Amino acid sequence: MAVFFTVALMTMACPLLAFDMGQSTRCVAIPHKMHVCKDVGYSEMRLPNFLGHSSLESEVVPHSEDWRPLLQTGCHPQAQAFLCSLIAPVCLDTFIQPCRSLCVAVRESCAPVLACQGHSWPDVLDCDRFPAEEDMCLSHHGKPGIFSKGLPKSACQNCPYVEEAPESKTILDSFCSHDFAVTAKLHRLRLPTGEPEFEIEGRVEFIRQGPLLPYDTQHLLQQWLLINVRCARALVRPGRSQLYVLTGSVQHDGTLSLTRVFPWHRKDANIAVAFRKWKHHRS
Repeated sequence: MAVFFTVALMTMACPLLAFDMGQSTRCVAIPHKMHVCKDVGYSEMRLPNFLGHSSLESEVVPHSEDWRPLLQTGCHPQAQAFLCSLIAPVCLDTFIQPCRSLCVAVRESCAPVLACQGHSWPDVLDCDRFPAEEDMCLSHHGKPGIFSKGLPKSACQNCPYVEEAPESKTILDSFCSHDFAVTAKLHRLRLPTGEPEFEIEGRVEFIRQGPLLPYDTQHLLQQWLLINVRCARALVRPGRSQLYVLTGSVQHDGTLSLTRVFPWHRKDANIAVAFRKWKHHRS
């Protein structure tokens, strides 16, 4: 993700500012290999698009992939709709841009993710350049989904402290002093394939559940890895998997914070001892 946003900015900055609403456009089918906008809700797009791209093969499809890592973080539920309204604008009788309110909502959620990667929200996506609500535009749906309201969420943070070969007392103290403790196997792909670079392999096991929810925790940790990709790269080598004990807290604003992590190698008897003592203490 370190380079994708820089590439995207270079390819879109000037065309969007200079896009002529009066120019001639044509409708084309959204290509199946354009994964970013595959399930956006319509099948035809306008060319040139709002980024000034006129060729599907050499411009639209390859440049759309530049945004894929950001969308994979799940930084905002309408981030895909916002970006695809620029990359693959819906083919109707009139141009439909994103509303200013949608831009603001996506920026507020996704700009911190970009900042986590060392990038700022691009000037070319200055929300004041998009139409207000009273105009015909793609609007923001402000109400959170029934299943997402109140759930812990992942966010950018300082990398957690990694402790190799800890004493069992150190591990038990961490269990006691944090909201939650889980075991999870982190897997890192060897080569980029367009899919997320990191994934949670297998089940997440709870040691101390705290405010985490069983049906949401694996997804929550997956999003943490994608947002905090620089931290994740320090935890797992390419093509490898590593089992970790992860401890942390959920902050007042609902964001997950991993504080101390312990790699669990086969020879680390202290973690197994700490785990047994904790279970005995809780029973």
